[in-house]
Amino acid sequence: MKVKICGLHPERDVQLCINLGVNFLGFVFYSKSPRNVNLKEIEILKNYNRLNSKFVAVTVNPSDEFIKNVIQKNFDYIQLHGSETKERVDEIKSMGLKIIKAIKIRDENDIREYKKYENADIVLFDTPGMEKSFEFPKDLISKLPKGERFALAGSISHNNIENIMKLGVTFCDLSSNLETDAEIGYKDHQKIIKFINKVNEIKN
Repeated sequence: MKVKICGLHPERDVQLCINLGVNFLGFVFYSKSPRNVNLKEIEILKNYNRLNSKFVAVTVNPSDEFIKNVIQKNFDYIQLHGSETKERVDEIKSMGLKIIKAIKIRDENDIREYKKYENADIVLFDTPGMEKSFEFPKDLISKLPKGERFALAGSISHNNIENIMKLGVTFCDLSSNLETDAEIGYKDHQKIIKFINKVNEIKN
C-alpha cells in the first residue's frame, strides 16, 4: 500500500512523514484552503533528505510561470486538481514534471474520465469538493481500475483502511481525516502514526 498525505506544513510535518516512510508528501497551493502554504514556507524543503519520499505540489490550474519558478525547483510531482484538459496536461508533462491528475467521481460515468489522462503518471480518484472530503461509496471503489498508477482519496482513515485494501486499493491519499476539529488545516501527528502503523499491521 502506497500512502500520500496531503495538506502538510513544511516545517512541522515533513520529518515525521519521511521517518514513517510516507511515499508522497503533498503541499497545497490554493489560497482558499486552510492547508495553503506560501513560498517562504517551502524554502525549508531543500534541507530535507527525502529518502524514498516524493514531494508533491497540489495545485489548481497552475500558470506556466508558477510551474517553472516554484514547482520545478522544489517538487518531484505536480498534482492537478483543476479543470486541466488533456492538452494542458500534455503541456505540463513536456516541462519534465511527473503528474498526478485528480478526477472527481460522482457516479460510475465519471470513472471513464481517467482514460483521457493516460499521459498522467498517477490518476487520483477523489470525491467531489476540494476541501470537504466525503467517503467513497464501496460500490464505486469496486469498479475503479486498480494498480500502482491509481490512487483513492475520500475520508480514508485507520478505521476503514482495512476494508478499502480488501477491495483491491493499493494507493491511498489522506488529508482532513488526519486532523482534529480543533485544528483544521494542521495534521495531528498521533493520527498519522496511528494510520501508518495500521497499514503496516495489515500488510504484515
